[in-house]
Amino acid sequence: MYDSLFAIAEKTGLISGKLSHLAVNLKDEAIIDLMVEEAVKTSEIEGEFISRPDVRSSIKNTLGLNAEPVRVHDKRARGVAELMIDVRNSYEHILTEETLFNWHVMLLSASPDRNLRIGCWRMHEEPMQIVSGHHGRWAVHYEAPPSKRVPDEMRQFIAWFNHVPHKAQLGPVRAAIAHLYFESIHPFEDGNGRIGRAIAEKALSQSAGYPVLLSLSQAIEEDKKAYYAALKQASLSNNITNWLCYFVNIILNALIHVEKKIDFILKKSVFFDKFEKQLNERQLKVVRRMMQEGIKGFEGGISAKKYMIIGQTSKATATRDLQELLAIGAVRQFGEGRSVRYELNLV
Repeated sequence: MYDSLFAIAEKTGLISGKLSHLAVNLKDEAIIDLMVEEAVKTSEIEGEFISRPDVRSSIKNTLGLNAEPVRVHDKRARGVAELMIDVRNSYEHILTEETLFNWHVMLLSASPDRNLRIGCWRMHEEPMQIVSGHHGRWAVHYEAPPSKRVPDEMRQFIAWFNHVPHKAQLGPVRAAIAHLYFESIHPFEDGNGRIGRAIAEKALSQSAGYPVLLSLSQAIEEDKKAYYAALKQASLSNNITNWLCYFVNIILNALIHVEKKIDFILKKSVFFDKFEKQLNERQLKVVRRMMQEGIKGFEGGISAKKYMIIGQTSKATATRDLQELLAIGAVRQFGEGRSVRYELNLV
């Protein structure tokens, strides 16, 4: 684990340096992209799928980056976006019951469940179980303390969170313990996972001394089974060494993803600086669509057929456009015959 902690410190410094050298518009793009990714993925882990464009619009509206506020149709997207921004803006503040209740309201005020108690601790007498899976096929990982114990348990948790030293080198350990501690209490009727990850982000930001840029949920989503298995094992024992190792590596993987995201944004900027004035409207439309796929790129590359669909043009025009892109070095070609595909040349 010590190697991972050292790697996190090294990666955090490297990312900070790269961000400081980005133009303001590119830095804003990186921050917004990662906030959108975290908002979408933290909901997906809980089996809720929200509109990515609505999340982006909500974040830009709140940050005042849209010339005129864009209408957001998915109210859940607006709520989770508000939560992401508040976590970043208030990272220095102490954690309070009021903070957690406000986050809960932001997150779940648009919930279709009219019986859900929002902005307060759970009060039902039924056991609170931490589960994953699909309706009718739930896997129970842990049973939380009964509701009557929640107020006292949360007072102790909040006191612990606010008084543990914010040492930079131990920030990931504090974040790991905070997340596990909160999830073990599971104080709300719903939204515990999402708020628990927000608490981990707050802990990391406090230790770093600035709002960290990462998507924990992206790293967790890559192997949710491992996440729930680690939570279950840690909840059944007082020895949480394995959990600490797991969560510290999740943080490291999240930072590696951030660095790749920043590198991609920089490459994208260089690409447009070099080629944008040489591209016609169809080519620009297709290139921008390919860029939307992010780091992983357009799965399987783009064929003439895909180009026809995206560019809404004929096969002859699509083939000619692709050959022009290849000639100027904007794309690379791979495959042969009918299997020929093209990918953006992001150097």
